[in-house]
Amino acid sequence: MVRVRGRGNGRVNIAGAVCFRPGSRPHLFYRLHVYHGRKGEPKTFAWHEYRDLIITAHQQLKAPLVWCWDNLNVHLAKELAAFAEEHQDWLRIFQMPSYAPELNPAEGVWSLLKRAIANFVATDLGGLVRIVKRKLKKIQFRPHLIDGCLTGTGLIIEPW
Repeated sequence: MVRVRGRGNGRVNIAGAVCFRPGSRPHLFYRLHVYHGRKGEPKTFAWHEYRDLIITAHQQLKAPLVWCWDNLNVHLAKELAAFAEEHQDWLRIFQMPSYAPELNPAEGVWSLLKRAIANFVATDLGGLVRIVKRKLKKIQFRPHLIDGCLTGTGLIIEPW
């Protein structure tokens, strides 16, 4: 038996995107949503937090985006569809097939993250957040790892 401290009802959710452009290094953008288990506190990301992630990627890259969603229910929100429609001059959204994580390079990043934190112990939610941020930052600054996540999907990026 292993005894641990704490209530255990907090969690960390991560939303992220990997961005590729021929001739440039890949980029990883992410946001964390920390749920402390408090009454009335949102447990997951809202549609506007995904919108903000898209805007951040667009502003940082200074380029049009082709955004590929998995089938998470919030990705299908009418507000996000309206946002995409409003910004179709720089944003195209494609829906990935259901149950196709093997086509999503971000899944490779989550796999790298899980392996990186496998031997770490967090004493509290704040400690977990620090570990996750540190490991994601390491992945961000190792473009060959992010490139490997695209290679793992079998997809290729071709200029238009």
